[in-house]
Amino acid sequence: MRLRNIPGADDVIKNHPTAIKNVKDFKGKWDAIFQNEHPIHIEIGMGKGQFILNLAKQNPHVNYVGIERYSSVLLRALEKYDTEEFCELKNVRFICMDAMELPEVFEHGEVAKIYLNFSDPWPKKRHARRRLTSTQFFAQYDKVLTKEGVVEFKTDNRPLFEFSLGQVEEAGWRLLGKTFDLHHDEQMNEGNVMTEYEEKFSSMGNPIHKLIATRK
Repeated sequence: MRLRNIPGADDVIKNHPTAIKNVKDFKGKWDAIFQNEHPIHIEIGMGKGQFILNLAKQNPHVNYVGIERYSSVLLRALEKYDTEEFCELKNVRFICMDAMELPEVFEHGEVAKIYLNFSDPWPKKRHARRRLTSTQFFAQYDKVLTKEGVVEFKTDNRPLFEFSLGQVEEAGWRLLGKTFDLHHDEQMNEGNVMTEYEEKFSSMGNPIHKLIATRK
């Protein structure tokens, strides 16, 4: 369940040094935010931040931007960042925004990789356009990714995964890899960093599905 309306969340975000405000002002200028020219990877719908913070800790020469729509969820990620384990990280920033605004925040070719983890399935057909793996969102990703940029998607929701595979093809992209059981696929699971949801669902015996897609 999404966390919403935690009193004071907006104030914490406003004053936190890693939470970027007025983000549209930094389109094409993210190198200045990080003060280096390392590749930029973003996670859309990052939840409480476990995945992106562990990636940032493991890969100091990659810059990470965590994107979360809900301020109360972003608050939890900032709280995790402030712990002793992560508070010294210089290569991670956070944004509270809707993913449809990506082209207003990042320049074409400014992002090298996009992570989508356990995204809201929006199960009703009339809401299919809202799914982060719909063709509408792939069109947005196309506007910010580098030429060789990729999208990586993980979920335990089989119908959503099958829908996503179809959307990759419909969007004119191509699959670099896919698996319906990530944790038993040695090649696809190499170097895998688990999210909070991934730990929860896999402990329940749910197979984790993953795809990697790029433009043709």
